[in-house]
Amino acid sequence: MCFDYDSHPPIAPIAGGAIDSMLLVLTAADHNRFAAFRTRAAQPIGAGIVILPDVRGLHPYYEELALRFAENGVDALALDWFGRTAGAEPRGEGFDHMPHVTQTTWSGISTDITAAVDEMRAPDGDRPAPGSVFTIGFCMGGRMSFLTATLGLRLAGVIGLYGTLGGAWRNDAPEPLQLLDRFDSPVLGLFGGADTVITADQVAAFDAGLGAAGVDHRVVTYPGAPHSFFDRKAEEFADASAAAWQEILDFIRSHSG
Repeated sequence: MCFDYDSHPPIAPIAGGAIDSMLLVLTAADHNRFAAFRTRAAQPIGAGIVILPDVRGLHPYYEELALRFAENGVDALALDWFGRTAGAEPRGEGFDHMPHVTQTTWSGISTDITAAVDEMRAPDGDRPAPGSVFTIGFCMGGRMSFLTATLGLRLAGVIGLYGTLGGAWRNDAPEPLQLLDRFDSPVLGLFGGADTVITADQVAAFDAGLGAAGVDHRVVTYPGAPHSFFDRKAEEFADASAAAWQEILDFIRSHSG
């Protein structure tokens, strides 16, 4: 598990920065119905972001993160992984997510991500749709966010925090390290130097491979930070979390039209 149930993103709220938020049920191309949480910025900068969660799926942590993005001018949509096996209804703290994680497939996940990106780009009354759309993911979602750069979705960028880069995973999602020549979006990768899951050699290979493939990218490792350091409860990693949040906002702003 990446975070405790009562964890929060390590980002201070900004009063009045979000117009509204809402729970949605989206339908993918294969007719899967899945839950999502959407926020809209009061002062949009023309960017939207699709949030890809950890193994717990759509969780209060990611709903709160969507609000923090909107407060910074970025429309946001957090999706759930488990519409095919757990339905689109809200779930509580006692939800046993792991049996559902192992039933996910890259085909299903990529179809749902595509539906979420399409929703972000859909007209919303008189409000212009974001001209630049990004993905961001954490742990499981970090790997999936990196892989989203291979789906041809015309993304302005993909962001992954401690997304696994190589080796088999709990589903059939491919290894990002094996597909770097297919990446068609700028990449921001953020990792912990004390991560026991993702090795320094893998991070170095990711950085070098993106460079060799000509992909616009930035890879940052925070010395001493563990896997899942981006957590308000982990006060000893507050500096790394603050630096990572600034990297994320800078990346979005610099790659938005």
